[in-house]
Amino acid sequence: MTQQDKQLSVFPAFFKVENEVAAVFGNGDEAYAKARLLKNTEARIVAYADAPEADYAAFLAANAIEQIAEPFEPSQVHGAKLVFAATGEGALDREIVAAARAARIPANAVDQPDYCDFYTPALVNRAPIAVAIGTEGVGPVLAQMIRADIDRLLPRSLGKLGRLANSYRRAVDRLVPRGAPRRLFWRDFFKGKVADHVEVDEISLARREATRLLKGVAADRVEGRVFLVGAGPGAEDLLTLRAHRLMMECDVIVYDALVPREVVDMGRRDAERIPVGKRKGCHSKSQDQINALLVELGHAGKRVVRLKSGDPLVFGRAGEEMAALRDAGIAYEIVPGVTSALAAAADFELPLTLRGVSSSLVFTTGHDLQGNVLPDWARLALSGATVAVYMGRTVAASVAERLMAGGLAEDTTVAVVENAGRRDSRLLHGTLKELPGLEARTELTGPVMVIIGDAVAGADFSRSEPLGAHVSAELETARI
Repeated sequence: MTQQDKQLSVFPAFFKVENEVAAVFGNGDEAYAKARLLKNTEARIVAYADAPEADYAAFLAANAIEQIAEPFEPSQVHGAKLVFAATGEGALDREIVAAARAARIPANAVDQPDYCDFYTPALVNRAPIAVAIGTEGVGPVLAQMIRADIDRLLPRSLGKLGRLANSYRRAVDRLVPRGAPRRLFWRDFFKGKVADHVEVDEISLARREATRLLKGVAADRVEGRVFLVGAGPGAEDLLTLRAHRLMMECDVIVYDALVPREVVDMGRRDAERIPVGKRKGCHSKSQDQINALLVELGHAGKRVVRLKSGDPLVFGRAGEEMAALRDAGIAYEIVPGVTSALAAAADFELPLTLRGVSSSLVFTTGHDLQGNVLPDWARLALSGATVAVYMGRTVAASVAERLMAGGLAEDTTVAVVENAGRRDSRLLHGTLKELPGLEARTELTGPVMVIIGDAVAGADFSRSEPLGAHVSAELETARI
């Protein structure tokens, strides 16, 4: 999907129409539908209908809507805030829109997109709360289906809750500091006991609970808090619900380069975003600088989401950040994420442990193969453990060579995944003997996970390419 595919051709907005004229032209079902939609608002509807159909006429009479039974002429649009051309006659509707545009009034012609300055949405009304669903005019039936789904999800009491919230807004503005404290107050207001009481129409109890909540928040001292959050392997739908909630509540998002922009953008729109690099060969900030930044933000009373690729406790250097926060007296929490090894295994439908084959699992980077003695994890691999090697492309040769030298069979199955868990993941498979060739695969620019072990043979290789195929292609090219 391109960036253009994600962009709307319209800007969603709500017109202020209280006590403003909304002019509806037409006699039939189209005009009737527009009038019914407008009746959800406090607009002053004026129906230009010289011969309304029976149902429409009854609706106009029952709701005391002003009706003007005159043929169209351009001056009728003057003074209107919105104009709806719904006569069912294409040429006449275009004439009405032309008159409205000449008077600089937004207009909408039914079933004529080129003569629509705005589209009418499918509406879920919980006044003063409204949800409008638009499809840019291409799918009215789809919009109605979505509206029905949302209508079922939203409690009927939502409007009452919104009005109650509005009655507390001035007190909250006066007593509760801006930023995280105020957002947390409103989260508890809309999701806690206040909402529960409103739902069963216990408005006095809801007010009592809201007042108690307000006094408690106003009395609290504003303290900073840092959340070390795992962003998962990079797919938006693998972010945990808790991680997303915290991103919507925080003041600042501090994120690594390996976290895709699509995930960062799931945070609160007006939260400050601070990139800190942290990818192989490209560190915009040192770890000490990142530690100091988190402490500084915490002392400033900010709620900070420190967003890390995968899981913060698996090669995420969270230990150093936790130590710095503890030493500074800054409160923090850990929010786990889906680590890349698990996402890579899922891409391959690969059992990391398998009864009778592998009963242990090792996470490693492979960089500890520099010494003369095989590290403990390598000895575990020789005994049948499944080994997941993070950042595995550049150490593939040393990993393979040392393991084979230690006695691991050269035909042991390996699985390789670039961008594990994402839509653009790339899967390769082969043997330990073929693994060193991975270092030459410079086209693999995303994070690469290598999984080695007898359990890997149980993976589904139908969507992956053989590691040896690349070597064969290079040899064929060399012959030519």
